[in-house]
Amino acid sequence: MTWAAQRQIFYIFILVVILLALGSLIGYPFFNDPPSCQDNKQNGNETGVDCGGSCVRACLSQVDQISVIWARAFRVVPGRYNAVAYLENHNTNTVVSKIKYRFRFADANNIYIGKREGETTVPAGGHFAVFETAVDIGNSIPIYTTFEFTETPLWVTVPKEKIDQLRIAVSDIKLENTDTSPILSAIVKNNSLLIISEIDVVVILYDEKENAISASRTYLEKLSGQEKAEIRFTWPEPIPGKIVTKEIIPIFDIFSVKLK
Repeated sequence: MTWAAQRQIFYIFILVVILLALGSLIGYPFFNDPPSCQDNKQNGNETGVDCGGSCVRACLSQVDQISVIWARAFRVVPGRYNAVAYLENHNTNTVVSKIKYRFRFADANNIYIGKREGETTVPAGGHFAVFETAVDIGNSIPIYTTFEFTETPLWVTVPKEKIDQLRIAVSDIKLENTDTSPILSAIVKNNSLLIISEIDVVVILYDEKENAISASRTYLEKLSGQEKAEIRFTWPEPIPGKIVTKEIIPIFDIFSVKLK
């Protein structure tokens, strides 16, 4: 092979190397996507698949399970009951926007007599309630009530500053007419500057032994920033037992909160 041919081959080799290098630089972004929280892979600083690290979604291994403290059915009128589950989220800055659940009811012989299913939000850090109204049991009496979530929770991390800001204050709780048709009223206030929408408010009444003896629910379409509103709960029949404590629990999806 002549010297000229060798030089030509060398130049072709150099050109091929340069083209391959340029091709790699141009094609890399198309064939090697940067790590993200939606690529179904554990990459970047994630501690699980698309969770933990800088991802908003929290990994199941990083959160505590929700505790079901009790579940009961309270009679409203003959054949109709309000079902309540009292729960605790031990996680201070992780929430669940929507999760499905199921109540199941059994009579004194532990025979299944019905169920009620629904969907709720799980607020951050503390006690909350799941409420189902007017459950029709027919002629049966629900003695045993169980509650369970029917799907795996999708935990999302929320900054603690936002959680602390979006607290609804409750004041001026008054209960009247307990021997006839009870009415409970209270004032709720949105202490933030944001609009909180679709607020379920549950009240639970306790006797001197701290046993829950009745419950009710009302609904607020929205509370604007710094707005106050009066809420009222009613019962068609007298509430059995002496009422000592009244617990009012506002519940809303933190992701529905928005600016004015």
